[in-house]
Amino acid sequence: MQFLKTLLWVLIAVLVAIIASNNWRDVTIDLWSNLQADIKIPVLLAAAFIAGLLPTWLVMRGKLWRLKRRIALDVPSVPAPPASTPTALQEIDA
Repeated sequence: MQFLKTLLWVLIAVLVAIIASNNWRDVTIDLWSNLQADIKIPVLLAAAFIAGLLPTWLVMRGKLWRLKRRIALDVPSVPAPPASTPTALQEIDA
């Protein structure tokens, strides 16, 4: 199963590389007033993907951090000693 998973990721990477190489053209982006930047299409798409993924990833990491803190505060670090129960000898002595 691990082999199929790896094979799938390799095929996806090859497909992305082929599409990126076929679309390796310059795009002019107007930044401010008359400042322009020439950037390749695959680089622009990768930057847009990362810019869209970053806020979601940060929110997810924040939630995990908060849940780990909450669990750490709720769970005692030292386990409580077992409750003592009367034994048969203690009952006879009483």
